[in-house]
Amino acid sequence: MRDRSSFIARHATGLPRQVGSFVVVGLLAAVAHFGTLIGLVEGAGVNPVPATLVGFIAGGVVSYILNRSMTFASTRPHREATWRFALVAGGGFALTFALMYVFIHRFTLPYLPAQVVTTGIVLVWNFLGNKLWTFGAGPV
Repeated sequence: MRDRSSFIARHATGLPRQVGSFVVVGLLAAVAHFGTLIGLVEGAGVNPVPATLVGFIAGGVVSYILNRSMTFASTRPHREATWRFALVAGGGFALTFALMYVFIHRFTLPYLPAQVVTTGIVLVWNFLGNKLWTFGAGPV
């Protein structure tokens, strides 16, 4: 029972600050993502589904750099954190593809509202994955 209590206390510490920071970082990453998406679709005529995946990568780079230092203040070495971040991001990437495909091709929704909903869902996935696994503990 004590181990469970310490686990909960360890992961709840500073949670409101972390969520706030994660949202700010997420907004900055979203600017990179949406900017890339819109630039590719409107400027280069790229299909929205592959364009959003390129945007996802651009946002991911911003997210890793800022979340590692600002949100989670991680001491996990880059050699461990980067592959963990990549796996969590890979899950988000797959979710982004699946959701955007369904919203655009099955429900025929416009790509920007579809991306807003997709971003909200993937945000929850990314926060939990990165807090609990990517940046959560020290070196393995």
